[in-house]
Amino acid sequence: MPTILGQNQYGKAENRVVKITRDGDTHHIKDLNVSVALSGDMDDVHYSGSNANVLPTDTTKNTVYAFAKEYGIESAEQFGIHLARHFVTSQEPIHRARIRIEEYAWERIETSDANSKFIGADEVKHSFVRKGQETRVTEITYDGENWQVISGLKDLVVMNSTNSEFWGYVKDKYTTLQEAYDRILATQVSGRWRFNWTDDEQRMPNWEKSYEQVRKHMLQAFAETYSLSLQQTLYQMGSRIINNRSEIDEVRFSLPNKHHFLVDLEPFGLKNDNEVYFAADRPYGLIEATILRDGVEPQIPVDMTNL
Repeated sequence: MPTILGQNQYGKAENRVVKITRDGDTHHIKDLNVSVALSGDMDDVHYSGSNANVLPTDTTKNTVYAFAKEYGIESAEQFGIHLARHFVTSQEPIHRARIRIEEYAWERIETSDANSKFIGADEVKHSFVRKGQETRVTEITYDGENWQVISGLKDLVVMNSTNSEFWGYVKDKYTTLQEAYDRILATQVSGRWRFNWTDDEQRMPNWEKSYEQVRKHMLQAFAETYSLSLQQTLYQMGSRIINNRSEIDEVRFSLPNKHHFLVDLEPFGLKNDNEVYFAADRPYGLIEATILRDGVEPQIPVDMTNL
């Protein structure tokens, strides 16, 4: 049976690059995990094994490290844009580049040691502790004409210990869940947002500020929403972002409901007045949705696990 080659890509995945910027005694860290995927005129290498159009994956790895030196890393998005543009414009057979980046944040270690050589400082200027809150991510795609930038975060665990209810739902003969009028609402946020930036250098977003502001609005919406369902909270989080950040047209969230169930303490003669909970890790409800600016078509993949 005859066969033909379908969609294909290749590249070097998970290039770990750490860039130290030294400003006198004060150092700054950018810690990235960069994956490069290239596609284009690659039929021959699949059909005959000819590597004439193949840029080695080792070269893509070297480019990541060289660009960290040549361009620095102002932001994950800007770094990914430099790489994507380079691969598409410097290699004729390559028609499309996709750069995926995870960024790991570090914060300075505070010290109260009066004998520290940084006398009077509240923090050691070159010592850091890895933040455990979330991982920042971005994906930059470029085909020589069109850009798409999708950024986001994962593994951001948040909780409201009150101001959440869940009742009035459909019940059938298999329903055992009791209605809750004061419950814990907790989730581990995985979110992606798509920028409406195309290629106008003058209108390029401030990527660092944008991330900080999106994260702020997301958390504020989570904290300030009196929630009757996790779906309602999700929608408020996405709406708050789009209403406050003009550079973003689409937000997609995947929110596992990190269930907390009241423990029955009656066998021990104790009353549990919404104080002691069992934190169940599985199974869990999984709530996912896309929030769009009015008139905009969705483009973020429904399955975000590979972003």
